[in-house]
Amino acid sequence: MKLSITGKRGYNTNASSLLVPILLLMAFVAQAQQSLSLQEIRQLATEHNRKIAQAQYNIKAAEAVQAGTKGLNKPQIDGSVSAFHVGKPLSSLLPSVGVSPSLTVSQAIYAGGKIKLGQSAAAKGVEIYQNQKTLTETQVLLQAETAYWQIVSLKEKIGLTNRFIVLLDSLDQQLSNSFDAGLIYKNDLLRVRVQRNETALNLAKAEDGLMLAKLSLAQIIGMPGDVNYSINDSVSGTFRPLASEPLPGIAENRIEIQMLKTTMEAQQLQKEILKADFKPTVGLLFGGFTGVGKKMNFTTGENTLSSYFGMLSVSVPIWDWGQKASKVKEQSYRMDALQSQIDETKELLTLEVQEAYSKLNQSARRISLSYASVIQAEENLRLSTDRFAAGTVTGQDVLEAQTLWEQANSNIIDAKIAYKINEAAYRKAIGDIK
Repeated sequence: MKLSITGKRGYNTNASSLLVPILLLMAFVAQAQQSLSLQEIRQLATEHNRKIAQAQYNIKAAEAVQAGTKGLNKPQIDGSVSAFHVGKPLSSLLPSVGVSPSLTVSQAIYAGGKIKLGQSAAAKGVEIYQNQKTLTETQVLLQAETAYWQIVSLKEKIGLTNRFIVLLDSLDQQLSNSFDAGLIYKNDLLRVRVQRNETALNLAKAEDGLMLAKLSLAQIIGMPGDVNYSINDSVSGTFRPLASEPLPGIAENRIEIQMLKTTMEAQQLQKEILKADFKPTVGLLFGGFTGVGKKMNFTTGENTLSSYFGMLSVSVPIWDWGQKASKVKEQSYRMDALQSQIDETKELLTLEVQEAYSKLNQSARRISLSYASVIQAEENLRLSTDRFAAGTVTGQDVLEAQTLWEQANSNIIDAKIAYKINEAAYRKAIGDIK
């Protein structure tokens, strides 16, 4: 049904009145969607990711433990109030009912160095959790960059698929005209339409995949369930292979090694604490108390009795049938196992660096080959289109050329995205992703 043309300038007033709110709505949606760059994604992930937040809480918990160790070398003061009832024969010395408040002050004079060692161990605990947070940040940043480039890939694939559909629709129209004129068989036309349907299905899958990819990235950056943002990046830029191989020992820069070394230092402190069990301990205790009851003071007959006491205790370990020595030996073996883990981790991280280096350079070579394939596919499509117009090739030849063109462009997108992801993985491998 055709729209009637009314108005002085030939516009349809009903159509124009509907067009204005539609355009306003489109502008509002476009404005409502926040456009995020890669740097903004990295910042959001660092500030709002739940795993990083959990790591920060662990640091605060370790700092609370460390703060608690500061009072280990200070006097400890305790107070208590007791009510009592005694029967015979104690009732001849004490009142049958009474109340006795007391106050004690204890001070460790010498504990074999355990106090300072415990304080140092608590400080190492804070350092370990700080290293753990740094490790978590590197892992989250790699996840964020990977999810970011996957979204870019899907957007590029959707754009490519739409262009492919335009080519198929154009070929479909030309073949329909030829079929109507009796120049070709129907199967030539159906072949194009089958490909058109399959491409439409692939487009729907890509759009669903884009939604899931945006949800995944939203969770990483602390915006769970929010897809009201856009990524307007593209796979452009330079894609050169690395000029030189990674330096030997570059894996030493990884936070995993630093964390294991800090753990080894903490284990050494734990060994020293166990050795301190062989040393004597000296402590001082001072207390005062008051008793209130009928004739509580058995010397004067008064109802109150107050006194104090002081004690100096010295504890010297003499013989425990090797229990303390076994604990020290156990700790030594644990440290040996940890050192072996450090050595193995260095080896594995070195392999990871080499693998990341190889994958990045392979991606660069793949891009070069894919570029050549795109140029060849475009030339093949141009020649096939021209020859089809001249009547020297069939619609099937054009369809094959279009399919090769789509596949070549899809491959170059995959190659570029793989380069970006492998580049981020390489930066993480050499400890430079932050």
